[in-house]
Amino acid sequence: MRPPTMSGHFLLAPIPESSSDYLLPKDIKLAVLGAGRVGKSAMIVRFLTKRFIGDYEPNTGKLYSRLVCVEGDQLSLQIQDTPGGIQVQDSLSPAVDSLSKCVQWAEGFLLVYSITDYDSYLSIRPLYQHIRKVHPDSKAPVIIVGNKGDLLHARQVQTRDGIQLANELGSLFLEISTSENYEDVCDVFQHLCKEVSKLHSLGGERRRASIIPRPRSPNMQDLKRRFKQALSSKAKAPSTLG
Repeated sequence: MRPPTMSGHFLLAPIPESSSDYLLPKDIKLAVLGAGRVGKSAMIVRFLTKRFIGDYEPNTGKLYSRLVCVEGDQLSLQIQDTPGGIQVQDSLSPAVDSLSKCVQWAEGFLLVYSITDYDSYLSIRPLYQHIRKVHPDSKAPVIIVGNKGDLLHARQVQTRDGIQLANELGSLFLEISTSENYEDVCDVFQHLCKEVSKLHSLGGERRRASIIPRPRSPNMQDLKRRFKQALSSKAKAPSTLG
């Protein structure tokens, strides 16, 4: 299953300095999670710059910020990259505590594995369960991504495995190649931005409904009293004819 293509409606620009006459865009906060060496940093940089960089220093968790426009809406996008190799089952680990804070902060999630690494695929379910543990009542969207789709000769995870896992978890699934297809990477992030933006709109409608007072119904007794007063004053008014 693929999200609708929206690449033609997406623009990147630096976040401008705030000014009094500038309408602040919506804040969208995303987190990219997964095992080490699955291409999380490469995906983010590819999306933001269109460039593919294959080698990175060990990921310590960078925060990327950009002003983006999706289907006419300006969004202030923040993407949190996360280190790999965190065992979420170890609840006492400082790394898990940091990951939990990141999950609590974010509003939408990409769970990334490499099709060439079966262990990275096995790490997706615990990460998803951790997200729902931190957000038990949340409908935060989650997309599962099988990366490195160009390395078919080294495949360890079949496409059907990714589809089955996504169906079990109730998530969207895509298999992509960050190195070969910028459009696919772009579509993943744009679709997640759109889903988070929908949640913002629903939340705003609920908040407005809760603070806007309900119009008061007309008091019929009061209207009748005012009508009688008006008729009485007309009857008592002296005639000007003579």
